[in-house]
Amino acid sequence: MVVLAELEIYHSRPIAPTRRVAVGESVLPCDPAPGFGGILLGGLVAAHIGAVDPDLRPDLTKLTVQLEQGQRIPQPRLRYRFQHDRVGLLRSRHRLVGDGEELRFEFDDRGMPAQYVLGAVYAAGALPTEVRHDVMTTLRRAMRWGGAVGPDLVAALAGFDQASFTRSAFEDPIGWALDQLGFGVGVPTAARGGGPDRADVVRRFRLALREAHPDHGGEAADAAQRIADLTEARRILLGRTPLAG
Repeated sequence: MVVLAELEIYHSRPIAPTRRVAVGESVLPCDPAPGFGGILLGGLVAAHIGAVDPDLRPDLTKLTVQLEQGQRIPQPRLRYRFQHDRVGLLRSRHRLVGDGEELRFEFDDRGMPAQYVLGAVYAAGALPTEVRHDVMTTLRRAMRWGGAVGPDLVAALAGFDQASFTRSAFEDPIGWALDQLGFGVGVPTAARGGGPDRADVVRRFRLALREAHPDHGGEAADAAQRIADLTEARRILLGRTPLAG
């Protein structure tokens, strides 16, 4: 097991008369955006947004926009005051961990839902400008999540089809897609300024799709997963690499 992203949130105790939130130490990698850091922050929001007063949610959305644009933030927000001083506050720690190809959340449970949601949003607001938009978009997507906090959520936050999502696919989506369509390690990736052309991607996809189908010798038990992987690989290569044509 390896820790892929981590965030400390400091907050007043549930019985305290004052409502305060601060962000502590963090490890929030966001490359490629939203990265493991963005998935952790989005997971925190999705896991706790259901317990936040619906009347406060428009202000929460407004806060994400203000932080994304680097504006001055009036206080309090969601009835909590954000501060940098952590003295007298309770610490909670939240992680995204990888266990083989699986990703899972490990959330502390000593705080209140609004504290965790605010902590995630303020942490996103402190990220570098070049990734902040993508991460805030992920958080706004998380605010609309209505399902369980599990693999489907992780895939949705990462922008993948759930059936095809794996840790390696997220870490290097283009490399994973090239491998799925059988291009091999010698094919240049977008990072090197190259990539297969559109016609070759489509040709490889159709050939692999035919081979995966049970009518043409593919394993029936694995066909649905293989077809989902091939479809996702095609989407990645046609949408993210500098293809000709």
